[in-house]
Amino acid sequence: MIHRNRTGAAALAVLALLAGGCTQATGGVRGAPGAAGLRDPYFPKLGNGGYDVGHYALSLAYDPRTGRLDGTAEITARATQDLSAFNLDLAGLTVSAATVDGVPAAHHRAGNELTLRPREEIPEGAEFRATVRYAGVPEPITDADGSEEGWMRTDGGAIAVGEPQGSMSWFPGNHHPSDKAAYDITLTVPAGLDAFSNGVRTEQRTGADGRVTSVWHTAEPMASYLATVAIGRYETSTATAPGPDADEDGGSGGAGSDAGAVPVLTAAERPVAKASAPLRGEIPTILGRQAERFGPYPFSSAGAIVMTDGTLGYALETQTRPVFPAASFDRATLVHELAHQWFGDSVTPAGWQDLWLNEGFATYAEWLYAEEYEDVPARTRFETAFAQDANWAFPPAAPPSAENLFDPPVYQRGAMVLHKLRETVGDRVFDEILRGWPAKYRHANATTDDFTAYAESVSGKDLDALWDVWLYGDGKPARP
Repeated sequence: MIHRNRTGAAALAVLALLAGGCTQATGGVRGAPGAAGLRDPYFPKLGNGGYDVGHYALSLAYDPRTGRLDGTAEITARATQDLSAFNLDLAGLTVSAATVDGVPAAHHRAGNELTLRPREEIPEGAEFRATVRYAGVPEPITDADGSEEGWMRTDGGAIAVGEPQGSMSWFPGNHHPSDKAAYDITLTVPAGLDAFSNGVRTEQRTGADGRVTSVWHTAEPMASYLATVAIGRYETSTATAPGPDADEDGGSGGAGSDAGAVPVLTAAERPVAKASAPLRGEIPTILGRQAERFGPYPFSSAGAIVMTDGTLGYALETQTRPVFPAASFDRATLVHELAHQWFGDSVTPAGWQDLWLNEGFATYAEWLYAEEYEDVPARTRFETAFAQDANWAFPPAAPPSAENLFDPPVYQRGAMVLHKLRETVGDRVFDEILRGWPAKYRHANATTDDFTAYAESVSGKDLDALWDVWLYGDGKPARP
């Protein structure tokens, strides 16, 4: 990511029912409610306990004239405990009905928590399907740093982005990066508008009412903050990029190679389509170059969405199809967001404290690109970052609050950590770490401790001194 900036006895009875302790199910299961949050240090109420989501099927119909969104979310999950009730994160919007395995379930709202109590308790290990019908006018979420995210109206359409918590503004779910899932997103919009999301478009049809429906499939696990929707008038282009079978080494095989080719779909709003076309056309080449450094591209589709300026104030690495306002659609930012497909999207942080594993790596990917293709040594970029006081406000692995998650130390000092690692272990071992890390944790979650242990394992070195100064240290070293 490139960032900027009820009362009465009846109601009390419902609350008591939903928050109550263990109850006996007819099948002999003694369940308890799943936790209403995962106690993430920055977003303690985000995410939910008691289950693990495997798949989201979202059906969304949007009317840009009124801003109304009508949605159905079908969530397939597996219970990680005996469940009497469970929560979903959902901001705003009105829930009209909920079922669990096709049977009506009691539901209750308290702030951004939607609690569902199935008629029959769910035993640990059982797969279940929760369906929620909801509607309303989604409102953006303002983050601690003042930026807006979530579902945002544009001139004649909408854009939905979700880092770190905005996805709960447009669909109910387990909105913490530790619970990744596959997605199928069906979008219905008025005639004349286009609608895009993550992954591969598997169907597009026009109904008797003239509305257009498109279906998007994301097979690989995705954290909810990486889901996106873009609705408006767009121009598109298609190409192919090298996939995991492009060659034995995971290299490019050439941007036009058909071996293991990944479809690349880019979309740009019409006012910025022509100006953005040349750089959009470079995406297969950039992905090929990154595959040579980071290993095979981890997804079955790729691309980008470019918007007119005025709604979104930052670019975001939405999975397979990053989103850019036109003012941020430059080569360095494109390299950054595409690198996130390996670092952040495929290897996703276990919690928001580990965000430097996303941003430090993506920033260092910019430095590597400049070194290889623009003759600017990474050491030069390192020294420039070292000299900037803003990068020493706090350690990259310990942002002091949610407001600081996207501050310079997470990005620039995170990249400095990687450069010092490179200088300490040497280029050959560093390249092995750079390729091996996204391979070891492909489509999984990882922590900072996972990374430091991995780097030490590959290098055979005790790197505590490096981590103590550059990753966790409070002060600026005397020399770079």
